[in-house]
Formats: sequence, structure tokens, C-alpha cells
Amino acid sequence: MSRLSVPKTYKLYIGGAFPRSESGRTYEIVSAKGDFLANAALASRKDARDAIVAARGAAKGWSGATAYNRGQVLYRIAELLEGRRAQFVDEIVRVEGVSAAVAGAQVDEAIDRWVWYAGWTDKHAQVAGNANPVAGPYFNISVPEPTGVVAVIAPQDSSLLGLVSAIAPPLVTGNTVVVVASQQYPLSAISLAEVLATSDVPAGVVNILTGSPAEIAPWLASHADVNALDLVGASALDWVDLQIAAADTLKRVLPPEEGADAASPSLERITAFTETKTVWHTKSMV
Repeated sequence: MSRLSVPKTYKLYIGGAFPRSESGRTYEIVSAKGDFLANAALASRKDARDAIVAARGAAKGWSGATAYNRGQVLYRIAELLEGRRAQFVDEIVRVEGVSAAVAGAQVDEAIDRWVWYAGWTDKHAQVAGNANPVAGPYFNISVPEPTGVVAVIAPQDSSLLGLVSAIAPPLVTGNTVVVVASQQYPLSAISLAEVLATSDVPAGVVNILTGSPAEIAPWLASHADVNALDLVGASALDWVDLQIAAADTLKRVLPPEEGADAASPSLERITAFTETKTVWHTKSMV
């Protein structure tokens, strides 16, 4: 006896929950051959605002966690991703039309990047910080601290690897993230949201929106409660206007990147979302 197919309508991931778009809009996810796979939520301005509120609410707790704890949480994501490797490979094969070997390599690299960034959580401050030489009986120490809420336009030509490469670096130092996933390949982003929801990532630390980056990005760029903007996947947008909108609220902005090396792992991508605080302290009361 044959069974009826059960097409899914995927939702957004905001504040650790899976709400529908408040607009009620969806769009079709199709395979590389044009076959219908599922419906995805088409996020609106209100959804973006809700995601920013959730990210702001989670910022204090996440930035206040110990670096060791953040490392454990990021490593846990890699563990869960490894356990669902077959699902991610299957999704990438269907939406991108690549071979299982190519999709498997993308998933493996995504897992490795979570592990790589997890290892930097308790080391970054030692590398990016400094004990400054000063004249006088004082310690003068510079320490990198998280910027706050980081909005990200994920690479649009990648299902999983680009997304992971964009959201992991800000998390290392305690930032929270609102990310707009690839509009054409959103399946892996939605599945990653399910991984995050069942991992140790606190609610609101990562918020994932699906839909049109062209529609959502201007709201994120101009929102006063977003502290930094990563335009790595915004090369097809009018990203100069986005930079101008971000400048009005003094955001730090990373420009678009293209190609296979977009958002490749680097210490610079972690440091880009930090502010350096310098403190003085006496060496002795004598």
C-alpha cells in the first residue's frame, strides 16, 4: 500500500522557538531538478525585529558565560551535527544537485569548523589581547570583548558550509546572531536550527530567518539594536546602501565575499566582532 507524501512547511528559528512568519507567507523550496521539496517561511520586517529582540535578550547571558563553557557548547553542536550527517548530506544532494561525496565533504568541513572555532573560545583573548608596556607602577591590559548583536547575510551559494562559517566566529567571543539563510538553499539552515534547539545553545543566541535577503537586510542594517553587520553573502544586493544604513547607527560592517573561500576560518573573523577594552591597575599600593 503506497503512502501519501507529507510535504513540510518549515518555520523560522527565533528565541529558541519555531514560529511561523507573522506575515503568514511561505515560499517553495525546490530540488536542483525543479521538483517541490517543502515550503519555507518567508520572513518579514516584524520577524527580523523579533529575532533582534531575542538576540539582545540572550546577549548578557552568553557573553557572561565562561569561555570554556562557550567552547563546550560549540563543540556540542559539532557532535550533534556529526550524528545527523546523513540527513544533511541527503538535503544538500537534493537542493544543490551535487554528488553524495561532494555533499559529504561540505558537511564534514562544516563540522570541522565548529570544532575549530570551539577551540578558540578560551584562547582568543590571549592572542588578540595584550599587556601594554607603560612607564609607571601600573598594569595596562587590553582585552577583546563581544560587540553585541551581529546580523549576518549568509553566503547564498552554499547550503551549510557558508552558513556555519558565518555564524560561528561571532559566537566565539560571546556575540549573539541573527542570520538570514541562503534563499535558494534554506533546507540545511532549517535543519541546523533543529540541531541548535536540541543542543546546549541558549535560546536567542542564534536566530535563523529564511526568505529574501533583499527584503530583510535593509531592516537589519538600519536597526539601532544591531551592533555589527556581516555582509559576507550580500554581493548580489545593493550592499553599499546597506553600509550607508549601518553607518547611521555606527555599526561595524564586514563587506561581501565571493567564491569557495568566502568566510574561510580565520582569527580575523573572530576579532572583527570584538571591541578592545583597555584597563589600568596599580601594581602595588606602596
